[in-house]
Amino acid sequence: MKKRALISVSDKTDLDFFAKELYALGYEIISSSGTAKYIKSMGIPVLEVSEITGFPEILDGRVKTLHPKIHGGILAIRDNEKHIKQLEENDITPIDIVAINLYPFEATLKKGADLDELIENIDIGGPALVRASAKNYKFVAIIVDPKDYKIVIEELKNNSEISIQTKKKLALKAFRHTAIYDSIISNVLNEKFEINEKFPEELTIPVRKKQTLRYGENPHQEAALYISPIEDRFSIAGAEILQGKEMSYNNYLDVESAVSLIKEFEEIAAVIVKHNNPCGVAIADNIVDAYKIAFSRDPKSAFGGIVALNRKVDLELSKALTETFLEVVIAPDYTEEALEILKSKKNLRVVKINNFFEEDKGLDYRRISGGLLLQDKDKQLYKELQIVTERKPTEKELEDLIFAFKVVKHVKSNSVVIAKDKKTLGIGAGQTSRVDSLETAIKKAQEFGFDLEGSVLASEAFFPFRDSIDYAAKYGIKAVIQPGGSIRDKEVIQACNEHNIAMIFTNMRHFKH
Repeated sequence: MKKRALISVSDKTDLDFFAKELYALGYEIISSSGTAKYIKSMGIPVLEVSEITGFPEILDGRVKTLHPKIHGGILAIRDNEKHIKQLEENDITPIDIVAINLYPFEATLKKGADLDELIENIDIGGPALVRASAKNYKFVAIIVDPKDYKIVIEELKNNSEISIQTKKKLALKAFRHTAIYDSIISNVLNEKFEINEKFPEELTIPVRKKQTLRYGENPHQEAALYISPIEDRFSIAGAEILQGKEMSYNNYLDVESAVSLIKEFEEIAAVIVKHNNPCGVAIADNIVDAYKIAFSRDPKSAFGGIVALNRKVDLELSKALTETFLEVVIAPDYTEEALEILKSKKNLRVVKINNFFEEDKGLDYRRISGGLLLQDKDKQLYKELQIVTERKPTEKELEDLIFAFKVVKHVKSNSVVIAKDKKTLGIGAGQTSRVDSLETAIKKAQEFGFDLEGSVLASEAFFPFRDSIDYAAKYGIKAVIQPGGSIRDKEVIQACNEHNIAMIFTNMRHFKH
């Protein structure tokens, strides 16, 4: 029997090559109207689907290929005598190759189309053809990606058939293709229909592989980066890597931490992160000073760190950035002169995030064995600022308290931050005891010669005992901000009153595990 190929594609990439080669190999090509017109323009004979089915395309093209003469030709099991007999009885010719691109729903979304246009770009017949072909992979090769045209043609030329291994790979790719297509549609319509069901009973998360990474957290772990096609307006996964070595798995995690923190500030700010924790944060009148001050908070930890800046990097700042070893610099933009200077550090990864200041509206996902945990992103800072001590904080202390609370929100728990003049002095991260975190922060501040007199202290969760307050008082800390909520709050407040320390409750905890 004559071999048949069904081609119906919205993406015409390399279609001229594929159609010409199939025709030269003796395949009869059938196609829907738009693709048929394109192939005919190359001088290649084409049978239109309507000629096969004896039924015209109807409903503005909504119904084209949904017909037994098409799906029967795809789904028939070739070594099943009953199937072959039924094909003969119904004048159905088997289809051996199917090349399908689905309607461009995603591209239509990105150009800002309204709901009606989006609905018209939901493919019905295409996914049915893809799934039917993939189901019958033993006898039908399904191609959903123009990149696979070449391997199919090469196997046909070399072996006169497509190997079963290639058909299996193509079938798996096809099922994934329809899965992500439907996943994008369901996620978009959840918003467009204004249903906005945050935690639906069934959840699909559309992502595509962007690249294989060198390795994961450690060299013996394999890793890859996937990117969401519907969350790329503000996207670290989709950031531009302007120069430097390939980003690593750990680089991406650190960049996420650094950018999440710096987006807390509208003022000119710089953040330095090391191993997912900030080691220096500062606000200043200009971005160069902000970076230099942030670096000075803990230059030992900043070595090999990740720097996030919320203003354009200029020539002066680029010179400062190249004075030490850094892994990554992230900013909303760079001057040409700055990029030239940064190139002198050939391994330094220079990252530009488009729409830097746009809010990330997605959810947080975390995998556990056998499932996923989902939660809202931690976007709020406090419910209220409740002064609970006899002494009220001064206006300057209040500004420093809010600054410190913004920072401690992004430090691994248990955590505390000591700050003064909207600059960190010491950060205690990830201790199993809160007083241990405080001791670490104080030691860090002392190591680099910072005077703690008149500084403020932020804790991301409540103080379970008064010991941290008593300890902080010894070093001149004058104000504290914390969520409150301990059964010993009264004891903690009493300790503050005894030491003439102002304390504010925020009534909002910020654990970060």
